[in-house]
Amino acid sequence: MHRILRITLDDALPILAAGAAKAAEIGVKQTLCVCDDGGNVIALHRLPGARITGVEISMAKAYTAAGHERATHLFNEPPNGPALPGNEAFGISHMLPGKFATFVGGFPLVHEGQIVGGIGISGGNGEQDKAVGAAMLAEFEAVVSAGVS
Repeated sequence: MHRILRITLDDALPILAAGAAKAAEIGVKQTLCVCDDGGNVIALHRLPGARITGVEISMAKAYTAAGHERATHLFNEPPNGPALPGNEAFGISHMLPGKFATFVGGFPLVHEGQIVGGIGISGGNGEQDKAVGAAMLAEFEAVVSAGVS
């Protein structure tokens, strides 16, 4: 028997707020998603003016990061990214069409060595998505440290 940790809406809301603040700071219109360990959306925020396609993309990034326990951009990072042509997971995104993202903007949420969820950021370039993701991850750590649940 083992203890299962769960992320809640109360945990997710400050994470979204931190992402929205960073997006505003750097001047990018994004969609932000927080999912649980099963890839189920807990909270989603499409910032004013963000592309409508960002909703599905951010959800796919969060799902992938939670389900595969890694940042999504690592799938295509040379030379050993598993989804690169010739590598072991090339074509993996075709297994779950529309749900599996292998590009920048998805990050797992890890607490006590356990995946408790994922975040997905869509709408900026890779560096912008990473910057907003870093702000969201920092807020996740603050939430965990404060014991908010």
